[in-house]
Amino acid sequence: MDTETLHAYDSGAAGYADDWETQPAGTDLQDLVRRYFKLGRTADVGCGSGRDTAWLAANGFDAVGLEPSAGLRAEAVRRHPGVEFHDAALPELKGVAADSFTNVLCETVIMHLEPAAVGPAVRRLADIVKPGGVLYLTWRVSPTDSRDDAGRLYAAVDEQVVREALGACDLLLDEQVTSASSGRTIQRVVARKREQR
Repeated sequence: MDTETLHAYDSGAAGYADDWETQPAGTDLQDLVRRYFKLGRTADVGCGSGRDTAWLAANGFDAVGLEPSAGLRAEAVRRHPGVEFHDAALPELKGVAADSFTNVLCETVIMHLEPAAVGPAVRRLADIVKPGGVLYLTWRVSPTDSRDDAGRLYAAVDEQVVREALGACDLLLDEQVTSASSGRTIQRVVARKREQR
């Protein structure tokens, strides 16, 4: 994870969590989760305030939120008691076993990584999905690498790098849309990990 971005989230955790928790519901995300995910162990990688993790848990998924920012993780625990949250950061996701989740959700996270880390991060996301399981991945579309006033990195993610990193998966959805929750332009990919032969 980009250290300046992580520092921004740690130092402004309450404000970011307030913003995310009061955004309109991510109905587009929820509709696609209902369409593609099967009930089972589900990771929300880079879960932030825990809003989506809590929604997953409330809708029958055995959900765990993974978040590298201690400040955001504390907000998630406070706001969503009874939901499971742990410390883990892309691209390594240390301590997370391969083939351990039926579903993995990673909503607008990888654009906070240095460009060289995007491919390894996406391969690792696919690695933690069980064969036959599904990865839902989005990132904010940006024409160039930039930082906001708080110092958060918004990298220009190369779509081809992502597709190549998903070589062990079949793409079920690959589209550029406007997020129903944030109103930002995002690239959305849903991929199923191939069964091992």
